[in-house]
Amino acid sequence: MATVLVTGVNRGIGLEFCRQYAEAGWKVLACCRRPAQASDLEGLAIHYPAISIHQLELGNFGQIDALAHALASEAIDVLINNAGVYGDGARNVPGDIDYELWTQVMRINALAPVKMTEAFLPHIARGGRKLVVAITSLMGSMGDNSSGGAIMYRSSKAALNAAMKSLSIDLGSRGIGVLILHPGWVKTDMGGTNAPTSPAESVAGLRRVIDGFSPRDSGHFLDFRGRELPW
Repeated sequence: MATVLVTGVNRGIGLEFCRQYAEAGWKVLACCRRPAQASDLEGLAIHYPAISIHQLELGNFGQIDALAHALASEAIDVLINNAGVYGDGARNVPGDIDYELWTQVMRINALAPVKMTEAFLPHIARGGRKLVVAITSLMGSMGDNSSGGAIMYRSSKAALNAAMKSLSIDLGSRGIGVLILHPGWVKTDMGGTNAPTSPAESVAGLRRVIDGFSPRDSGHFLDFRGRELPW
């Protein structure tokens, strides 16, 4: 049985990843901040016993190390760094930027996925697929930015993209691949109700890209349809 570890699974894209991978017969290591408040995830785990729920606060790197130690016997085929925060609000404009919040957004969106990859490298190296996935955003593209705004979110995703591009090179010699994936504009709490893409459609597309991975894809910035995006 193949194994996937997914972060940020209490709702939206993360929850849908758990659903689809469990339906496909995978073992799912589902990580979220507050499992006791994740009722949809708990219901999914009851229906699919191959889903195990693990408490993880991504901003606490000690917890990441502790979870990696607790799961030391696991071989992980695919690590999906899905969790993220937006941070930006109406007040986050030049002259009124909350730098403490910006630091936290960077920690969750950019640093934590790298820390997860580092902590779980031994597990991934033992897996059959040996693949790290970063769920990013086209909003992290500097080439696509024509509207400005969202400085915290944009900069954190740009940093994530750069870090994962480097990791794709650094880990290539170990046979570990890295995918940098944009899920589209998705109907989630972050994406809003006007988004054109459902979580089910987005995740189905992301899984097709993941399933079709080859080493030549490592380090490329792709959307959920497999199209290459501008940096």
